[in-house]
Amino acid sequence: MKIKKIEILLVFLLIVSLATTFVGSYIGLISSPPDSKQGDAVRIMYIHVPTAMWSLMAYTIMALVSFIYLWTHKKIFHLIANAIAPIGMIFTILCLITGSIWGKPMWGTYWTWDPRLTSELILLFIYIAYLAINIGLETLRRKATILAVWTVIGAVNIPIIKFSVTWWHSIHQGSSMIKKGGGSAIDPSMQTPLYIMIIGITLLFITLSLINILRLINEEKNLKA
Repeated sequence: MKIKKIEILLVFLLIVSLATTFVGSYIGLISSPPDSKQGDAVRIMYIHVPTAMWSLMAYTIMALVSFIYLWTHKKIFHLIANAIAPIGMIFTILCLITGSIWGKPMWGTYWTWDPRLTSELILLFIYIAYLAINIGLETLRRKATILAVWTVIGAVNIPIIKFSVTWWHSIHQGSSMIKKGGGSAIDPSMQTPLYIMIIGITLLFITLSLINILRLINEEKNLKA
């Protein structure tokens, strides 16, 4: 009975997240006005910003639970990091692809070895290495410890990505959502679909993470049975 309630909740969350993302995408890609400088190219922002945000947030959560695992050796924290890793990798891939599409009309090229782009690419490699280690090692305790250490070390890259535009000379623009003096540099007509997309992608991340966590927990129970 309890499992059915959880499944119903997850289905509900998945429907809400997909519906929210669809509404945000429709408004952003079709209904919102073009930017005065970037034109229609700015529409990629509605996908790029939320996926970029959660590529970092996903890894930050992984690093936090990995640190807790190293401290407590409670398996649940390893399973949480394990569940989030492929989702974070997918968001990172989407971030890099949409960033490249956006970069072509803005910079004249799909790719440049800019500090922000390079550090985000390194994040993708960190995710891939995590998943490769997870597949390659068999002994659970040894694998969980190695993965946790790898994740915590890799967290050094997160502030590098975040502050790369201010630490080094970067062609990548800084945050437009929150200005130093307060307020936002984004027009209100563009803020609405962007915030809707952020909410939708956030709900999608939470839903997919919960589904993965429950799947891994059930697999652990089946192995013990």
